[in-house]
Amino acid sequence: MGETAVIADDLRNRIISHPDVILEDLDLMRALVAANDKTLGDNVVDLRGIAMRRLEARLDRLEDTHRSVIAAAYENLAGTNQIHRAVLRMLDPVDFETFLHDLGTDVAAILRVDALRLVLETDLAEDDADLRRLSDVLSLARPGFIGEYVTQGRNVPQRRVTLRGCDGGAPRIYGAVAADLRSEACLALDFGEGRLPGLLVLGSEDPHMFTQLQGTDLLGFFAGVFERSMRRWLA
Repeated sequence: MGETAVIADDLRNRIISHPDVILEDLDLMRALVAANDKTLGDNVVDLRGIAMRRLEARLDRLEDTHRSVIAAAYENLAGTNQIHRAVLRMLDPVDFETFLHDLGTDVAAILRVDALRLVLETDLAEDDADLRRLSDVLSLARPGFIGEYVTQGRNVPQRRVTLRGCDGGAPRIYGAVAADLRSEACLALDFGEGRLPGLLVLGSEDPHMFTQLQGTDLLGFFAGVFERSMRRWLA
């Protein structure tokens, strides 16, 4: 055999019997390809080796994409289950006072937000002291307030769901917890013809809880169920 390394017979027989073991070992295959490149010399281009390295890089990218898709699917499923549980809890109460109480406690806990508030526009006086005694979740506002709050005074269309960061929430809406909030979701509510609009706001101390890059389908569904529940109470 001269200077050629000799493989032990038992190892050689195991490799011949199970060649797939080598093919499935990425580190071993890289070592074999590198050894093959050395035998060719510097002046020889191994197109097969180049192609293998490119295929390996593409495989790595595909695996990363696959993992990302699976993670997104699980996250979407978890979000869907979360919204469903919040909707079911919201539909439980049989009186309006309990409905408001549950919004600020159980429903807010299920949605994992630090504050949940309902704003209703009204033509009446803005003194909502009686409503505050009923629940700190609910407050009244003058007509046009909701549109100005959601768009922040800019001349832009008002969206169904608006997600954004904030350096503290509006005390007019959130009350004492406003200073701690770092992101919020604004859900525009339509209570039907002849009624002024409403707004459901979800505030979080986590700046990444609500961002403009996130999808809004699930929150849009939650807003649709909420406004239909409110129409029942308003009737």
